[in-house]
Amino acid sequence: MPAFFIAGVISVFVSQGAVLKYFGAQAKKWVAYTVASVSGTILAVCSCTILPLFSSIHKRGAGLGPAIAFLYSGPAINILAIILTARILGFEMGVARVIGAVVFAVVIGSVMAIIYRKEEKEKAAEQMNIDIPPEKRPLWQTAFHFFTLVFILVFANWGKPGEDVTSGGLFWLWVNKWYITSAFGVLFIYSLIFILKIKWWQVMAAAIVTAISAFVSTSPLVPMVVGMAGLSIITLLDKREPENREWTISSWDFTKQIMPLLALGVLVAGFLLGSTHDNVQMAGIIPNNWITAFVGGNSVFSNFFASIVGAFMYFATLTEVPILQGLIAAGMGKGPALALLLAGPSLSLPNMLVIRGVMGTQKTLVYVLLVVVMATISGLIYGGLF
Repeated sequence: MPAFFIAGVISVFVSQGAVLKYFGAQAKKWVAYTVASVSGTILAVCSCTILPLFSSIHKRGAGLGPAIAFLYSGPAINILAIILTARILGFEMGVARVIGAVVFAVVIGSVMAIIYRKEEKEKAAEQMNIDIPPEKRPLWQTAFHFFTLVFILVFANWGKPGEDVTSGGLFWLWVNKWYITSAFGVLFIYSLIFILKIKWWQVMAAAIVTAISAFVSTSPLVPMVVGMAGLSIITLLDKREPENREWTISSWDFTKQIMPLLALGVLVAGFLLGSTHDNVQMAGIIPNNWITAFVGGNSVFSNFFASIVGAFMYFATLTEVPILQGLIAAGMGKGPALALLLAGPSLSLPNMLVIRGVMGTQKTLVYVLLVVVMATISGLIYGGLF
C-alpha cells in the first residue's frame, strides 16, 4: 500500500524536470543507467510492488532503457535480499546476485533501448520542446517526503532473518521493525504539516485514530489500512493545496490500473505453482518434487527451466531465499539456483500482466525473453565455476 502513495509522490510532487534529468531520453546514459540499476538497494520491493513506481517514472517521461533497468533492478537488488542471500545461501551467491542484478539491469535496459531506438529518438525530440515549470518547493523537502515513505515501506516489509541469526543488526531490526516504522511515521506527520501544509488538526486526528487502531489490533495490517484511509481523507478534503488532492487521486489511479491484474496473476500463479508467503511453501497443482527433479545439475535445460519457473512464479519480498534454501537442500544445482534467483524476484505472471498494460505486448515479451536468456546464461557460468 505505501508503494502506491510513493508512486503518487513521483507522479505529482517529483517534477518532470527531475525525472527527465536522471531518466529522460536525453539524460547522460551513464548517469541514467547507474541511478536506475542501483536505486533498488533502498527499496524492499517484490516484482509487483515495483510496478506502480515503474509506471509513474515511465509516465513522467523516463527513457525506455533506464525505466526497464529500474523495473528489473528494484526487486533484484534490494539490500535486505542481498544480505539474506549471502547469509543463508552463501557469500559467493550473494556476490553473484549483486553483480548479476546490476549487469542485467544495464544490459537489458540498453538492449531494449537499442531495439526501440526509433521510439526513443522521437521521445527525445518531444522532450526538447517540453516547457518545464519552476520547482514549487525546494528539492530537499520533496526528497524528505519521498524517503520518509520509502523507509516506512522498507521497515514495514523487513523480513525475519534466518533461524540461525539470533542476535545482531538483522535480528534487532526485525524485532523492532514496527517501532522504527512508527518513528518514520512521526517524521511523515511532520512532512504532512510543514511541507504539504495540511491543517495540523486534521493530520493529528488521523494520526491518533491510527495509533488507537495499532493498540487495539493484533495485526499490523489494520493500522496500516486505517492510516492510509486517514491520509486519503485529509488530502482529498484539502482545499488549500491542489497537489495534495492530486497525490491521492494519482495513487488511486495506479491502484485501479494495477491491483485487478495483480490479483488475477497471483491467483493463477498460486494455483499452478503454490504460495511462498510467510517463509512457508504451499504446493500448487504442479508438485514441488517435479521442479526439483528438473533443476538438478547444471545443464542448459535445468538452468532454462529454473529461469522459466522463476519468471512465472510470484515471490513475496525476501521469500525466494528460504524457498531456494529448501530446493538446494533437495538437490537443486547452484547454477539453476542463481538462474531462478535472477529471474524470479523481478518477474512474475502478475508483473507481466501489468507491464503489458503499461508498455504493450511486444515490449513485454522482449523484456521477459531477455531476462530468461540472461538468467540461463548466468546460471550456466556460475554453476560451472562453483
